[in-house]
Amino acid sequence: MSYIDGIIIPLRDEHLDEYTIGAEKFARKAKEQGAIGSFEAIGDGLEHGKVTDFYKSVQAEDGENVVFSFVLWPDKATRDKGWEKLMADPEMQPDQMPMPFDGKRMFWGGFKPFVNSIELGGEKANG
Repeated sequence: MSYIDGIIIPLRDEHLDEYTIGAEKFARKAKEQGAIGSFEAIGDGLEHGKVTDFYKSVQAEDGENVVFSFVLWPDKATRDKGWEKLMADPEMQPDQMPMPFDGKRMFWGGFKPFVNSIELGGEKANG
């Protein structure tokens, strides 16, 4: 069954190009480790809620937007092995790949799909 890593990041508008370069590098590296692919999306049409919202989730400051990112893996075992290798990769270390955002306000987690209508090559991604 497929597995998904989801990431939410605060990003200043002027850092989008710099972030994109790092995200593309990460996407290539993740695919090398078995990921099906990844997706990066910048907030467009986000609303400010009274109790919670995407901006509040990362304590977004003036001039910051929110990036929603996910990595699709074929299964959790591939994901676990892939992340281990990604985190050990010298090119993925902070001094080699600086983050153009406040990493203390980002958050992430792994998700096990339970409904999936996305089809890949004629087969459901989780089947």
